[in-house]
Amino acid sequence: MLPGRVTRSPEDQSSQTAFVATVMEDLQSDLNIELPLSQETFSDLWKLLPEQAVLTTPVSSPINDFSDVVVKWLESPEEAAQTSADPTLEALAPVAPTLAAPVPATSYPLSSSVPSQNTYRGDYGFRLGFVQSGTTKSVTCTYSPTLNKLFCQLAKTCPVQLWVDSPPPPGTRVRAMAIYKKSQHMTEVVRRCPHHERCSDNDSTAPPQHLIRVEGNSHAEYLDDSYTFRHSVVVPYEPPEVGSDFTTIHYNYMCNSSCMGGMNRRPIVTIITLEDSSGNLLGRNSFEVRVCACPGRDRRTEEENFRRKEGPCSEPPPPVGSTKRVLPTNTSSSSPQPKKKPLDGEYFTLKIRGRERYEMLRTINEAFEFKDAQAEKEPEESKAHSSHLKSKKGQSTSRHKKPIFKREGPDSD
Repeated sequence: MLPGRVTRSPEDQSSQTAFVATVMEDLQSDLNIELPLSQETFSDLWKLLPEQAVLTTPVSSPINDFSDVVVKWLESPEEAAQTSADPTLEALAPVAPTLAAPVPATSYPLSSSVPSQNTYRGDYGFRLGFVQSGTTKSVTCTYSPTLNKLFCQLAKTCPVQLWVDSPPPPGTRVRAMAIYKKSQHMTEVVRRCPHHERCSDNDSTAPPQHLIRVEGNSHAEYLDDSYTFRHSVVVPYEPPEVGSDFTTIHYNYMCNSSCMGGMNRRPIVTIITLEDSSGNLLGRNSFEVRVCACPGRDRRTEEENFRRKEGPCSEPPPPVGSTKRVLPTNTSSSSPQPKKKPLDGEYFTLKIRGRERYEMLRTINEAFEFKDAQAEKEPEESKAHSSHLKSKKGQSTSRHKKPIFKREGPDSD
């Protein structure tokens, strides 16, 4: 006899089979009961279906299948376990849905070349200018000459002035391009973050991934270089108006410097180039840009940090009326102190009108004379006092000092 195997007598098996048969008959009798409220049975509904919709394959009754499984399980559990592992039943089992593979992040191509940032005025003296603005909280665009950096808000107007010494030839164009400032990011193309790319903009002519836009110019052309993959915007050069010495172009920056997936706090530089109709370079200039929520505050903070790095010599003098004291640059104790100037020995005579005024000035003069006399006596008295203290200290130490005697005893190894 195998351990754990229960043997049944033929009488027990026949009684169990009779019990299962009785249960099956009761279930079938319950199904054949006519339903109240004139409800049709399942067999009647099945006969109402058209012949084309009836399944051609025979359908086994679930009750008979269930009874067969129960009988086989009671007779021999091992055979029932093998029956449950039937491949047809496994095929009917629901299949778990497979998880879709994650979509990889979009990788943008790197640029094969890095444009130059060096200033080149050319034969026409090309240079840039900016509107002078302060660092107030309400300012939306401000330029720092110390840092050569433009601070502006998202999608706000940034006027840039174009200065030339002589007018360039007809057909000249102005190109604006943004690149990353640090060398480890220069090969990447500056583009907007995915969030701002999906935002609806008023300018439908500009591609959504372009960072720099030109405001109020219908001739603006947005280009994607097929070789370097860099974005740029080109507008035709317009000569200054009558009475003006420069031409103004209004730029917009359509993404913050701190946006994830875009600039991601990486500093950028905007390069403005003057080109002829064939694309030849006539002039170049550049400036750093930071797109932030509070341009005035950020400009003030960065200028203060720049002055601290430059050293105390470059610090501006304190404003008039300030109560702050300027600390000396050399605070070493070894530096010699300047000697006091000797008193002037000349005498002067004043003609004073009025007795009362004369007595007041005479009292002031006597007070100064008394102060000078005390100042001359103080050095001599301080020297005598210090020598007296030194002698007294030496006597006290010698008086209270205990003599030390050497005790001689037997030598010991």
